[in-house]
Amino acid sequence: MRRERDICLGRLPVSLGRMDIGLPKERMTLKNLPLFAGEVREGRVALTPQGVRELVALGHRVYVERGAGERAGFPDEAYEAAGARLVSREEAFGRPEVVLKVARPTLEEVALLRPGATLFGFLHLAVAESSLVEAMAQKGLTAIGYELVGEGERRPVLKAMSEIAGRLAPQLAGRLLEAPLGPGVLLSGLPGIPPADVVVLGAGVLGRAAGKAFLGAGASVYLLDHALPALEEAAREAPGAVTALVTQSRLERYVAFADVLVGAVAVPGERTPLLLTRDLLARMRPGSVLLDFAIDQGGIAETSRVGVYQEMGVTHFCLPNVPALVPRTASHALTATLLPFLLRMAEDPLAVPELRQGAYLLLGQKGGHLE
Repeated sequence: MRRERDICLGRLPVSLGRMDIGLPKERMTLKNLPLFAGEVREGRVALTPQGVRELVALGHRVYVERGAGERAGFPDEAYEAAGARLVSREEAFGRPEVVLKVARPTLEEVALLRPGATLFGFLHLAVAESSLVEAMAQKGLTAIGYELVGEGERRPVLKAMSEIAGRLAPQLAGRLLEAPLGPGVLLSGLPGIPPADVVVLGAGVLGRAAGKAFLGAGASVYLLDHALPALEEAAREAPGAVTALVTQSRLERYVAFADVLVGAVAVPGERTPLLLTRDLLARMRPGSVLLDFAIDQGGIAETSRVGVYQEMGVTHFCLPNVPALVPRTASHALTATLLPFLLRMAEDPLAVPELRQGAYLLLGQKGGHLE
């Protein structure tokens, strides 16, 4: 990548001038799922054709792997018309110095990256295999996690994906409560028949979005969190929900009557705390549903693992990439939140502290999130 000059701001490589950006095709596939025709393929892309057009208009070069946007409804022709260069997988990873992925890279993909490259993605390296982290470090990569990009507690890229996951929650829970997978419970109930009880653990962005969506579907909603300010915000956004501070006795009581339990707890850059022990899960109703949206950071339950399955009489929904179920919408949201950072990265190195906050690795050196 040719640049007018390079600046290392707080050890974060930031380029001024033209950037060469790679957009590879995602290949992560989750199989053996009873819903979704048996599998979910990651189809999101970090840049839509419109995002590419804006970058190209400013003199940047974008290398798009052929087929990268197909699952999100963006054909190669649209990227080519926007000014992108269609290339092979090897070129999309190895030619540019800035590579925009969505899912965490595989060891094979890390091997394709050029030494010293900057890699973006939902990396979640705090729960990644140590061999992957070491391979990235040995290659001298700068690894920036979308889930951490922002300023303080404001994380716009993660917020967008959390909003999507939360809004999808009633659709997912409703299908899992239906026969033959579930007990045959209607979320909204009917006149004279009570609605389903939904307990949401965590009143952050995802938890509040889920709470509002479940209320809209007619369910009874209970939002629990350890932080009073989060519950106050939840009460404003979802005024029909019951809000309560988490205590062990409350957790035991609420878990016992929940038809749906939503895990929406997140500790940025760290493993999610295990809130649901096997003893607590044993209290849940047979056929109840656990939506563990924290699985990308390890999950909130002792029984959580990637997949959709039944254990201890509870249907577990533990997919780490829920927004991939709506890849077109999610790709538009990714572009809208990520593009401003990319433009500032090229134009003004003093305006990117948000990217530095998201760095797991800086030129191969482990940042605070991995120390």
